[in-house]
Amino acid sequence: MSDESSASPRERSSAHEPPARNLTRREALRLGAGALAAGALAPGLLASQGRPGGPSGLSRELILKAIPSSGEEIPVIGMGTWQTFMVEDREEELAPLREVLQVFVDSGGTVLDSSPMYDPAEEVTGNLAAELGILDDLWVATKVWTEGREEGIAQMEQSMSELQRSSIELMQVHNLMDADTHLETLSEWKAEGRFRYIGITNTSAQRYPAMEALMDDERLDFIQVNYSLAERESARRILPAARERGLAVMVARPFAGGGLFPRVQDRALPEWAAEFDCTAWSQFFLKYIVSHPAVTCAIPATSNPNHMRENMGACRGRLPDEPTRRRMEELIDSF
Repeated sequence: MSDESSASPRERSSAHEPPARNLTRREALRLGAGALAAGALAPGLLASQGRPGGPSGLSRELILKAIPSSGEEIPVIGMGTWQTFMVEDREEELAPLREVLQVFVDSGGTVLDSSPMYDPAEEVTGNLAAELGILDDLWVATKVWTEGREEGIAQMEQSMSELQRSSIELMQVHNLMDADTHLETLSEWKAEGRFRYIGITNTSAQRYPAMEALMDDERLDFIQVNYSLAERESARRILPAARERGLAVMVARPFAGGGLFPRVQDRALPEWAAEFDCTAWSQFFLKYIVSHPAVTCAIPATSNPNHMRENMGACRGRLPDEPTRRRMEELIDSF
């Protein structure tokens, strides 16, 4: 689908919670907004944070950000499954995905995003994760993408079954479809402990006004939206609104559906990229995104284990400061 987080051309070409007091949760969150923002833009602080339970010597290097509604920290780089995990049950297609998942977890990755829209990605993910024994290592996000309460319930039950999970970290209303109906169910299931967080997704700029209106719903913990060096519209209103409302942001389409790579084809990475520990264009694109103070994590998709290693490199080292982010924009706009 054209409005989803996509695998890049390099893959196609290479077969490649509210405070129980008078303040609302959002008001309480705003009290700490300055500290969160400082952490989001301070590369040294981010680089020194670690992920408890991660591999020795590796977790200390992971860049983490806090989910505003809970304070739980997650790595700033996750992985998507659109296109890449939409494969048939053939070993030649499953083998690289099995390795991608293993590399992801071995590199400290946890956040994995899927959707019933990406059929059969949820089933493929669940089967491979079970086979690798990493089901408990994953922080899983998926979505409901249908109309009607009963239809939504049935779809979410199926997703949990295919992902082989009795609970899901994050359930999202995909592309705002019948959001009012589904958010009632999501809120109920969150209270029951079936979900830890709930949210909405949208990657169409035409639906940004509808998305912004839904962001006033204080039941939400997350939004997922498209944002990249090539698609910066969400930075004008959606990202600032999410930050003000205390919503975590998961970024889809971090490579603009793969459209960024042709723009840098045959171009050398600028020498100044080393100032924020960047060694590849994919890391350049990803570090730009996760250095935004509103962004919690980005979810690039890949079916190539080497590209997964490269992507996870963006979850370590320093992040660009604001002047450097402007310089990155100017560079890409010049191509």
